[in-house]
Amino acid sequence: MPSTVIRRFHHEAESNRLIIEFQTGRRYAYFDVPPEVCAAMRRAHSRGSYFNENIRDRYSFARLDNQA
Repeated sequence: MPSTVIRRFHHEAESNRLIIEFQTGRRYAYFDVPPEVCAAMRRAHSRGSYFNENIRDRYSFARLDNQA
């Protein structure tokens, strides 16, 4: 199901980085995210809600673009 918050995301297994691109175009890397967390987000009915409840404020992150 398309998300109104998250445009796309992928998990880099070798580094356990979760890369998320939001509908705004902003991209972030979340660090040390286990693959099962990413898999659960893929299965979630609402990826935005899953992100807010299980990833945001739980993992360190860095912005990957330099938009204002």
